Amino acid sequence: MSIVCCCPILECVYCLACARWVWQKCLYTAGHESEHWGLATAEEFEAVPRLCRLILSVYEDDLHNPLWAPPGGYGIEPDWVILRKNDQETQGRAPPYMIYLDHDHADIVLAVRGLNLAKESDYAVLLDNKLGQAKFDGGYVHNGLLKAAGWVFDAECEVLRELLEKNPSYTLTFAGHSLGAGVVALLVMVAVKNRGKLGFMERKRIRCYAIAPARCMSLNLAVRYADVINSVVLQDDFLPRTTTALEDVFKSLFCLPCLLCLICLKDTCTVEEKMLKDPRRLYAPGRLYHIVERKPCRIGRYPPVVRTAVPVDGRFEHIVLSCNATSDHAIIWIERESQRALDLMLEKDGMMQIPAKQKMERQESLAREHSEEHKAAMRRAVALDIPQAYTPLSYGTFHEMEEAEFSGRSSEEVTELSSRKRRESWDEFVERLFEVDESGHMVFKKSVS
Repeated sequence: MSIVCCCPILECVYCLACARWVWQKCLYTAGHESEHWGLATAEEFEAVPRLCRLILSVYEDDLHNPLWAPPGGYGIEPDWVILRKNDQETQGRAPPYMIYLDHDHADIVLAVRGLNLAKESDYAVLLDNKLGQAKFDGGYVHNGLLKAAGWVFDAECEVLRELLEKNPSYTLTFAGHSLGAGVVALLVMVAVKNRGKLGFMERKRIRCYAIAPARCMSLNLAVRYADVINSVVLQDDFLPRTTTALEDVFKSLFCLPCLLCLICLKDTCTVEEKMLKDPRRLYAPGRLYHIVERKPCRIGRYPPVVRTAVPVDGRFEHIVLSCNATSDHAIIWIERESQRALDLMLEKDGMMQIPAKQKMERQESLAREHSEEHKAAMRRAVALDIPQAYTPLSYGTFHEMEEAEFSGRSSEEVTELSSRKRRESWDEFVERLFEVDESGHMVFKKSVS
């Protein structure tokens, strides 16, 4: 009898718990994720709206007579475009892209377009991913995006090398939106690992801006490459937060809100420690820049604020139930709001009237702060027992040691010295002898040298 009497009480407790979860999710906004992050400065955020316009220009057929230019135009010189490749020229292996020689900013930019909903080849790249199918540099990455990145690098590495040789003081920037953001995030990793094909340029001269990226790499890689990869996310954008397979997302395109609710419920019921320990769980790459422009229980947009960090836990882990979850993914909105945010930063700096010398000192201080924050994130990853995470060396960054060691040597000597110094770790030994099958199990390779 006592058990029967408790049933209504248990039902009430269950209903109250569900109502509390729904209430919290309805009040949860993307601003909660980055409320403890630091504010971005105009110096580090300056390139974002400019690169957004450059990515938008890839959609144009004729840059001399643009049809879809944003207010103020693209801000580029059509004669500085080195090459452009459309869907026919890429043969569906990668989205269309463009290489632009930006003399105004001493930069060589490879910009990749986002997903075209009318192109089956773009879906083939995005949906080519199975759990644990592709490994890269000690972590897991999106298989289809890695193939596209490798194809682009093999196709354009000679062009990029010639441009870098002719412009030795220029930086190399990879930029992309949505599908293109995932491609450039993995492309910059391929470029860093194969800098010999680019003329052994320094790692600090390579950077990437992934605008509204898909989750494309495991947590150890996302943190380890935070010194070269920058991800930009506008408020409630769903794609950097979608942990489920992208194949399921686009199969449910016409019922996307229902799918997002199910993903939200699944992530809520998953223990955070289990998420972090899963080596095959993919994340948004690199350092994160979060543009926040809306507040809970308030109508309309507010002056945008940009917050930045290299988080380990709490890295866009929760879907935001918002009517703007899909519209915030559009690059037109991202370009507009990032430009507004940059204008506010520059206006604030103008009011403070910072001298040029102090601005240079602030840039140097900012670089040191980013380096320390990156090292702190790696130490945090080690403390959380993230697979394949390791603490950066305390006596300098990788590229500084590499430049000091390889200076004055020929390419053959550099290659020989690198191979002689390299020691095979246990994980590399296991990876050489075993492989992961489609079911996710480790099996012995049939042919081992």
